[in-house]
Amino acid sequence: MVIILDNSASEQQVEDVVKHLEDYGFQVHKSVGVERTILGAIGVQPDFDVRKVKILNGVSDVYRVTVPFKLASRSFKEDNTVVKIKDVEIGKDKITLMAGPCSIESEEQIFKLAEVVSKSGSQILRGGAFKPRSSPYSFQGLGEEGLKYIRQAADEFNLLVITEVMEIKYIDLIYKYTDIFQIGARNMQNFPLLKELGKTDKPIMLKRGLSAQIEEWLMSAEYILSEGNKDVLLCERGIRTFEKYTRNTFDLSAVPVVHKKSHLPVIADPSHATGLRDQVPPMARAAVAAGADGLMIEIHHDPEHAFSDGPQALLPNDYINLVQELKMIAKAIGRDI
Repeated sequence: MVIILDNSASEQQVEDVVKHLEDYGFQVHKSVGVERTILGAIGVQPDFDVRKVKILNGVSDVYRVTVPFKLASRSFKEDNTVVKIKDVEIGKDKITLMAGPCSIESEEQIFKLAEVVSKSGSQILRGGAFKPRSSPYSFQGLGEEGLKYIRQAADEFNLLVITEVMEIKYIDLIYKYTDIFQIGARNMQNFPLLKELGKTDKPIMLKRGLSAQIEEWLMSAEYILSEGNKDVLLCERGIRTFEKYTRNTFDLSAVPVVHKKSHLPVIADPSHATGLRDQVPPMARAAVAAGADGLMIEIHHDPEHAFSDGPQALLPNDYINLVQELKMIAKAIGRDI
């Protein structure tokens, strides 16, 4: 349930309400908004009488949350979540751009592409050091060596790093090198991994599962939020449908739907959604127009010889030109890049 506190409630009254809720067996999460403070009381108690809470000093109103994703819902937090990392704020008026190769292939490659990302005005360098591939015989990534390369390249060009974590045992290792943990589509419902990442203090970008419904996606985010990590980004990367022309079907309607249901920022990944280089720019433009808070786009200086996902990677100059186009679209809807 959600407990709305009086604007005039003292710190002591808030603490007393929290203690009462915990004594009743609830797990309590606090959301401090611009105009008011809200408490989320999580716990399965179907017959609990909410009047026990309504009478407490400092409480303005109490109501049950009917959606299963309590902490991710607009009911719990009306204001948009803004994820702040150094001088980058994801979820505000400025749209965040993430770009880089699918896989970190060498020191030379990631430095070359980091320079392109910086030149374009993007803020975050992406690249995989541990790659979940459909075939066990495909390139699986450079591991820690790749993490060192991407961290050094990002620092050289004043960029942030986002990279994927696939297993619990790699969390501590990747933590040393990344600014944002990425959870791939195949791990969206790897609940033990989500819970462990929820205990960390770094932002997490959760990609939508291959055939996941929006509610299932938000419930996966709930696993992270319930462990205490509030800096969660949601990434729409296309879903599997009967259509075979593109790699996936890019569900752009998910952007406004999630914004209505949840306070969490939404990132769009047109590269994985389409799998085709010529489809990435129009879908990126559409994602900005649809209200995405950020884009993740794959680039490569020699895509024909890329170790993975070459067909969907933009050439450096094409990406730089695309960013200029995106700026015009963002301006038209009152945003910036």
